[in-house]
Amino acid sequence: MKVVLGADHAGYGLKEKVRKHLEHKDIDVQDFGTYNAESCDYNDSAKKVAEAVASKQADRGILICGTGIGMSIQANKTKGVRAALVHDMFSAKATRLHNDSNVLTMGGRILGEDLAKAIVDVWLETEFSAEDRHKRRVEKIEQ
Repeated sequence: MKVVLGADHAGYGLKEKVRKHLEHKDIDVQDFGTYNAESCDYNDSAKKVAEAVASKQADRGILICGTGIGMSIQANKTKGVRAALVHDMFSAKATRLHNDSNVLTMGGRILGEDLAKAIVDVWLETEFSAEDRHKRRVEKIEQ
């Protein structure tokens, strides 16, 4: 699996921890920045990650800003992306099972490191449910 990461200045610290966590698990990771805590616009890395996922250059994307909200809004502007803002384990699993989300967004000012890593693990390990009702709903999203 290939995962692309992106963050703004508020998400930089947590992104670095998530990146190391994924690399430790031998997951192929590409980092689209930011590469320091200097102020920057969340839109830039969100767009890069979303485009990489939509074009199938990556299997999944993870975006982190202060709250995860801006990243989610920006990523969902890209056709083929189903970005989900997640701050708990239940939602991480549900968004994969029911929505086939391919981009995870999180808040670096909201989540602690351990919870963020657990959310990432559940989100990456959970497969999309093949039930007709979920397929039908995802198809409606894509339309």
